[in-house]
Amino acid sequence: MELWAEIVISALLVVAGFFGIVGSFGLVRLGDAMSRLHAPTKATTLGVGSVLIASMIYFFAADGTVSAHELMISLFLFLTAPITAHFIAKVHLHLHERPQSLPRPADDLEWAGFTAEAPTRGLRKPEPETPAD
Repeated sequence: MELWAEIVISALLVVAGFFGIVGSFGLVRLGDAMSRLHAPTKATTLGVGSVLIASMIYFFAADGTVSAHELMISLFLFLTAPITAHFIAKVHLHLHERPQSLPRPADDLEWAGFTAEAPTRGLRKPEPETPAD
């Protein structure tokens, strides 16, 4: 294997280890659930993504083959981790926060999709039927 590949693979594995440690530390040490949610999400995305990219580079440098499995896993991870974190944060807002305790949005409108108090907000009532002439 060439020296450049070994250096890049080693650097990616060190980056992955760093983000794993920082994410674990953040999960344990941060105070509330919303803060604790951020650290493991970044650790998963950047840490595991770095390991997968290092694996792709290793197999390309060693065998000369491009591994589509690691590429697909990386893409799936980069797409699903932020979406999952958003859903978890949204559930936390619905279960633990009231609209009065949240800061006002910049445009002074209501929070989009905050349905904890009014589950039918935004739905139109059916129009009464009028007899045909």
